[in-house]
This record gives sequence, C-alpha cells and structure tokens, in this order.
Amino acid sequence: MDETQAVKSLGALAQETRLRIFRALVAQGPQGLTPGHLSESLGVAGTALSFHLKELSHAGLVSQERDGRHLIYRAEFGAMNDLLQFLTAHCCQGEPCEVTTSAPVCTTC
Repeated sequence: MDETQAVKSLGALAQETRLRIFRALVAQGPQGLTPGHLSESLGVAGTALSFHLKELSHAGLVSQERDGRHLIYRAEFGAMNDLLQFLTAHCCQGEPCEVTTSAPVCTTC
C-alpha cells in the first residue's frame, strides 16, 4: 500500500458511521451482510447507509456482490491488512515485532 491509498482508507474510516459499518462487516467475516441488516443493526437510514458504503467501496475497504435480489457487502480483509501493515511498517525503531497469535506486539515500546 502506498501513502495515497493509506490516506484514502484512513479518510474513509475517519467518520463514525463508516467506522461502525466497517467494524460490523469485519465482525461478520467473509459471509458479509445485506444493507437491510446493516441498517437495522446499526440504526442507519438506508440513504445514509448507501452513501457510507459507497465511500468505503471507493476506498477499497468494502466489496459488494449480488446474490439474487440482494446485495452482500463484505470487508476487504486484504486491504485492511495492507493498511495495518503500512501503519506498523516502521514500528519498534526498526526492530522486528514479536508476533503473537492475535497481533504484532512491539517489544521496544
């Protein structure tokens, strides 16, 4: 990931509703969620939800797939991991992080 894409991704996530949508999609995993389910579970009106999903899609953080009459939205885990890797690329003063099963842990911070 380059700096331009990182800024685009962070900009998309720098809004409360979009962050909540993205986290809900991450929590759901590869199964994804329909806009109806997202709207109901997050209490976001359909038109606002559509706008926010479009912003997340343009940033490459969310994908959509048609399943019959329904749209399924999914978090793009590759893009999420690329962003996390970009953000932590120079952590720990250049020393390798201790990797655990859950996440990298800085041993020098």
